[in-house]
Amino acid sequence: MLIRELHRQKNFTLSFEVFPPVREGNLENLYRAIEDLKALSPDFISVTYGAGGSTRDRTIEISSKVKNGFKLEVTAHLTCVHSTREEIAKILDEFRRENIENILALRGDPPKGEESFVRPAGGFGYANELVEFIRSKNGFCIGVAGYPEGHPEAPSREADLLNLKRKVDAGADFVITQLFFLNDFFYSFQDRADRIGIVKPIIPGVFLLQNYGQMVKISELCGATIPSKLAGKIDRVKDRPEEVEKYGTDHAYRQAEDLIRNRVRGLHLYTMNRSEPAMKVVRWLNLTRETGKSAGG
Repeated sequence: MLIRELHRQKNFTLSFEVFPPVREGNLENLYRAIEDLKALSPDFISVTYGAGGSTRDRTIEISSKVKNGFKLEVTAHLTCVHSTREEIAKILDEFRRENIENILALRGDPPKGEESFVRPAGGFGYANELVEFIRSKNGFCIGVAGYPEGHPEAPSREADLLNLKRKVDAGADFVITQLFFLNDFFYSFQDRADRIGIVKPIIPGVFLLQNYGQMVKISELCGATIPSKLAGKIDRVKDRPEEVEKYGTDHAYRQAEDLIRNRVRGLHLYTMNRSEPAMKVVRWLNLTRETGKSAGG
């Protein structure tokens, strides 16, 4: 089912993000995690994308397995990185053959070893161009990324929000946000988006922090603000992974509970390919398929 149709039918969607594992042996672990997550009846699973080679092919393989094997709706990521218009068109044809109807269209990060993104020869330099191209092919539902704290490369949050408006105006159907740890960033982002006429559903992305290294990497790469209280707790137990995961899962639960109380359109959990933390959060929230709200709410 197209995600835009889901949003017309429901006030709330539950979804999870996974990524293609680098090591071959970890693929079965990923499929076991997806099997676990299936028990939570998610509205869709999103599968991230690597530029070129086996990682890109693995995105298609995993997305097809989610859709045609697990019988779950899937949103496959697609980026502009190292791809010409013709190559993007071929990937879209592959998606269509595998019955993959939902795409998260992204510019993409610079490949490893490259300091900045460079428009590929014969390709796209911005996500809104990719959105427009996909829209011209008909039959796909298109999601895009939003950045509550602003994209790291944007000169300001206002400029970044205008970039989001361009993506929506180009034909995007919904928005999934980059991770954030302080909900006030999301609420401000949502209000500002509404004021400039972005009316498509905006789904908050909540990260399940599972180890100290993730906290350091997130802070460096995407600029997400780590609350001092959470950072302090994790720093004190950084050599005890089980306790780091406990604090991270608890924080994600409290974030999600507050977001649901404030009537967000959905919840998108970044799982890092592990089902246990996500399952705990969803069960603690006592989410129901009918309302997407806690049973007591």
